[in-house]
Amino acid sequence: MSDFDEKTRVTQVVQPPPGGGSKNTTDCLVVIYTKEPTLLGKRFVLENNPTRVGRGADNHIVLDGDSVSRRHAHFEQRPSAWMVVDDGSTNGTYCNDEQISREVVLKNGDRVKIGPTIFKFLSGADVEAQYHEEIYRMTIIDGLTQIHNKRYLYEALEREIIRGRRHERDLAILLFDIDHFKRINDVHGHLAGDFVLKEVARIVQSRIRRDEVFARYGGEEFAIILPETSIEGAAALGETLRQKVAEHLFVFQADSIRVTISVGVALLQEGDRTANDLIKRADERLYHAKNSGRNRVCA
Repeated sequence: MSDFDEKTRVTQVVQPPPGGGSKNTTDCLVVIYTKEPTLLGKRFVLENNPTRVGRGADNHIVLDGDSVSRRHAHFEQRPSAWMVVDDGSTNGTYCNDEQISREVVLKNGDRVKIGPTIFKFLSGADVEAQYHEEIYRMTIIDGLTQIHNKRYLYEALEREIIRGRRHERDLAILLFDIDHFKRINDVHGHLAGDFVLKEVARIVQSRIRRDEVFARYGGEEFAIILPETSIEGAAALGETLRQKVAEHLFVFQADSIRVTISVGVALLQEGDRTANDLIKRADERLYHAKNSGRNRVCA
């Protein structure tokens, strides 16, 4: 077990009350990402038709946040399927990362984003099993970027350290973060910040090999575990990713956003005992990259 011990907050299964206004009281929404810790993992059974979501207290699902309108959206069951309908919200409603113009038919597993909160729609005969699978998935996957989370990173890194020592093979790690991320949030809004995080994750994910682990380390920080990789190889990958991000056109709701990353690289050393030892050295190199002007790789 590593020095890191993160507790994933999830709620207990919420059983539907008797009765209800819809034909099907098994279909539900599960909160897989939120800025409100008490909501993470909560299940909302779609027992009301329609089920309204917004900032106002009269909604069936009440969400906080400046990016949530008083009456933001609603879920409506029609003869053939459930729909998500935007109710003229200021900041829009998203389904699978695409802003909906008015309404869209929901399929099992679709992700609906309202303000900073992401719901996963579960439907079908095995909703209970799907729900428990989703709760487990939340312990290893970041709900926003859909890559591994910090907890999984530490567990994987501890395993790779043991394997690297046993076979006397190199093990490297990249730690990088988005430059001036607070400025992006302040200037363009937190929804734009979420968009940038997801886009950076998507760009990097496309360059990751099967045996490498890519995870969101926290906030705007990410990490990549690189088994059997030298310091030179890790630095080269870091430079490739830095260039890919710097050259990418980030556009959110007609706003162009300039995005760069700073990268720190570290190699497993004989004196390293835990995952924290290796990550600490990568973090020191990242700190040096930031202090040296950002948008660069330090190994």
